[in-house]
Amino acid sequence: MSTETAEKPRATAAAAAVPDLNKIAPTREERLFLVLSIFIGVISGLLVVSFRIAIEWIRLLTLGPAPHAGQYRLLLAPAGAGLIVAVLMWWLFPGASGSGVNQTKAALYIYNGFISFRTVIGKFITSAIAIGAGHSLGPEDPSLQIGAGVASMIARKLHLSRESLRLFAPIGAAAGLAAAFNAPVSAILFVIEEVIGRWSAAVLGSVVLSAISSVVVARWFWGSEPLFRIPPVTLRDPRELTAYAVLGVCGGLLALVFSKSLGYLRPRLRTQSHWNRFFQPSVAGLIVGAIGYFGFPQVMGPGYAVMDQAMHGQFAWKILVALAVLKLLATTLSFSSGTPGGMFAPTLFIGAMLGAAVGTFEKHYFPLLTGTVGSYALAGMGVLFAAFLRAPLTSVFMVLEVSGNYSIVVPVILANTVAYLLARSLQPVAIFEVFTQQDGLELPSMEEQREERVLHIEDALRPPDVPVVSGVDSIGAASDLIAKTNSPAFLIRLPGGSWYAMRQDELTSTAATLTGDTPIERALNSDRTPLLFPDLPLDSTLSYFARWPVLPVLNRANKNNLEGVITLEDVLHRYQEF
Repeated sequence: MSTETAEKPRATAAAAAVPDLNKIAPTREERLFLVLSIFIGVISGLLVVSFRIAIEWIRLLTLGPAPHAGQYRLLLAPAGAGLIVAVLMWWLFPGASGSGVNQTKAALYIYNGFISFRTVIGKFITSAIAIGAGHSLGPEDPSLQIGAGVASMIARKLHLSRESLRLFAPIGAAAGLAAAFNAPVSAILFVIEEVIGRWSAAVLGSVVLSAISSVVVARWFWGSEPLFRIPPVTLRDPRELTAYAVLGVCGGLLALVFSKSLGYLRPRLRTQSHWNRFFQPSVAGLIVGAIGYFGFPQVMGPGYAVMDQAMHGQFAWKILVALAVLKLLATTLSFSSGTPGGMFAPTLFIGAMLGAAVGTFEKHYFPLLTGTVGSYALAGMGVLFAAFLRAPLTSVFMVLEVSGNYSIVVPVILANTVAYLLARSLQPVAIFEVFTQQDGLELPSMEEQREERVLHIEDALRPPDVPVVSGVDSIGAASDLIAKTNSPAFLIRLPGGSWYAMRQDELTSTAATLTGDTPIERALNSDRTPLLFPDLPLDSTLSYFARWPVLPVLNRANKNNLEGVITLEDVLHRYQEF
């Protein structure tokens, strides 16, 4: 065997370590993703702006500019809207029911990103009618599905691959939610945290571009001012944090009540007869209207203006508690009846009322503490968002973005953490997973994936009990060592931290063509073994065992230092114990 021939495997191995620039460079579809993401963001932003205008126009038409208790229109408008929505969903838009979050996840994981144009139109029309006429639902979740539907249609028109079709839906979802909230960071985090659960550089870049594009469009119409304004928060007394922790406990308990109410009522209404289910949106609207007619019209619709009033201390704490309880009841009825609309705005409303109630109570009974009612209301919004919708990271940034007030970050993080941990311990299954189970679907639980324990290589690692030879050792010496140990494989260490694994039969066949004093590095006829470290996921090793029976695990600080070895049997045995 010539020197040139012997060196060829080593050159091949070295070349394998050099990255292929053609593989690293963005593919055509990745570049198309980035360009189309801007276009999707613009279209989604325009649709969401139109959606919000339609809601406001219907609200003025049905409830009037200043609805107050005692107006018969408060009874008639939501009941009539419920009947109209039922007719539209029954005969024209059967896919328009629900909030939109689970429907988007189902499109991603079951239908290869497919959301029909009819569903987008139906969601727009029916949600606008229901929310505008006073049903206790919000526009954010439908906006998410509308944006996802726009992205789905564009992807289908371009005949993209199935994988791309799946990823376009969350890109549009981020655009729709960002425009509805006027909060791009929160939308990006929610889509990654609750819809796709994973991300790559290309996906993250596309999601960011679509969200920012839609927000630019929305702000062109609405301006860039945050949704709520409160004075900066100054924590002069450490006891103030205790009050925010109490708010977190109250939020966790209220989130449990909210989840149990929806989990109990929704499946029971869905199992009613055909005609019973047809009239459920109208009956729910009548009950919600009755709540408004008899003294609490604030619970009707999304209620952002009421949240702002609560933040500025315009309600007594008993009224705030009543509004929180009645909003919970109204939302449970509206959503369980199948009326299309979202859970985001009602969740923020209930949380704001709860937080303002705690803040007002504190101001009355503990005047020495310096917190404002507005700061407690904002923290309450994040508290219920984290505890009920189980999006703890999104909840923090959502509060910061809708207020533009970063001085509140410490109280919000504390209260949200307390509420989230309490809600998880009392209600292990998140509300969106409850809806998924009720609908008979099997969608991945992002919360379970976040909490799932991942095995690492160090969990199956064992001491290096296979022979280790240096690359400069002769083939004869290596053969003698292998024969003594009777090992089916051995490791070869080269200068610079390069390691190779070789089977005994490979050495035998190679030794037949070379002299015994030839350095064993000249006999290498395999690719360099992969670099493995103890902290890597254990399942990342499985694809390598078809080529190498044993794999070396190295130290990150010194690749010459062998931490141990791992075999397929070690991996399988560890998973059997797991």
